[in-house]
Formats: sequence, structure tokens, C-alpha cells
Amino acid sequence: MNNIIEALNRRYATKKFDTNKKINQEDFTTLLESLRLAPSSFGLQPWKFIHVKTPEIRTELQNNSRGQAQVTEASDLIVIAVKTTMDENDVEEYTQSIQKIRAVNVSEISEADIKKLLDYKNMMIGTITSRTPEQIKSWNQKQAYIAMGFLLETCAILGIDACPMEGFDPNKYDEILWLDKLWLTATVVIPVGYRSSEDKYADLTKVRFDKEEVVIEK
Repeated sequence: MNNIIEALNRRYATKKFDTNKKINQEDFTTLLESLRLAPSSFGLQPWKFIHVKTPEIRTELQNNSRGQAQVTEASDLIVIAVKTTMDENDVEEYTQSIQKIRAVNVSEISEADIKKLLDYKNMMIGTITSRTPEQIKSWNQKQAYIAMGFLLETCAILGIDACPMEGFDPNKYDEILWLDKLWLTATVVIPVGYRSSEDKYADLTKVRFDKEEVVIEK
């Protein structure tokens, strides 16, 4: 536990990255896996994780991120994009995935269990179809922050620095990354890498309210 708390205390929103230090492939694969394994409502995973590697694209994105240098200076750049719309096909894709991964043979399970699966599927469909497109988009965007949280903690444990960012033009990001063509929208941007020794924020004491101020026990 102490190692986890130490890692979280060391973590901060890195403002200046060391441009000469890169994340190794094994660690970066772990970061992507932490995103992939993040929980989501019903398990529907309404997201895509874009690893932006092309320098020219990252420069273009920086120009639409209030000029923030982290976008181009960090070792790697991850954009979490979410679906702007969902329907029965998304539920069908997920239920088929359940059957495939868990090797469910419908012919070998009881009628009661089949009914449970159908009831669960219909509940998901009902939830989605009862919401407006704007509500679906908002719902999915909230879930993006769950995935981001998993990524940030994994970074902290691995000693990798990160800077979660909302200060960008999502419409331009969608256009540059062709996300709008895929019915996706950029929700949060996370440059990841290693802090520069010149980052004046690196050694500042973390400011958090005391436990007694934020934890309510009933």
C-alpha cells in the first residue's frame, strides 16, 4: 500500500516532458492494456484509444490545444474518443463477444439462463433507446474518465508521467483524426512520458484536503 501511495504522491500533471526519454514498448503496451481493461457501463466499452504517433499530426493537434507543448514534447500521445451514438447493434456486438470469449454454447444452457441473457440484452437496449443522442454522448464521455483514471494510476505505478488535458478543440481533433467519420468524438487527451528536470512543478508539494475534510463516514 505504501508503494501505491508513494507513487500517487509523486504523480502530477506534467507541464514539461523530457523529449529525449521515450517509453519502452513493454511499458507502453501495459498502458494500453490498462485502458482496454477499464470498466464501463454494462461493459459496452463505448470508446476508442488513439495512439497518435505521426509528428506532423501531433503538431497540428498542438495548434488546436492552446499551444500546449506537452502534446508534442511527450514520448507518446493518447486521445480517448467515445461513440457519439449507440443502438441495438452495439449491444448485439457485445453479447456476441460474451458468447465467444466465455465459450457460451446456447444449445447447452438452460432455458432459465437463456432468459436471463435475453433479459439483460433487452435491458441494455432499453437503456440506450430511451436516451437522446445528446444523453448518449454525455454518458459515454463520463465513462472516458474512468478509463483515464486507470491509465493515470498505471502510469504512476510504472513511474511514467502524464498530463490529462481538456484544453483542446474537440471539433478540430475530430476533424484532424477523422474521428467524425467514425461517429466518435475526442473527449480527453493524455500526453505520457517522463518529466523534464526543468519542470518547475515537479518538486512542488501536492496540495490535497485532509482526509477528515473529504471523507464522510455514516
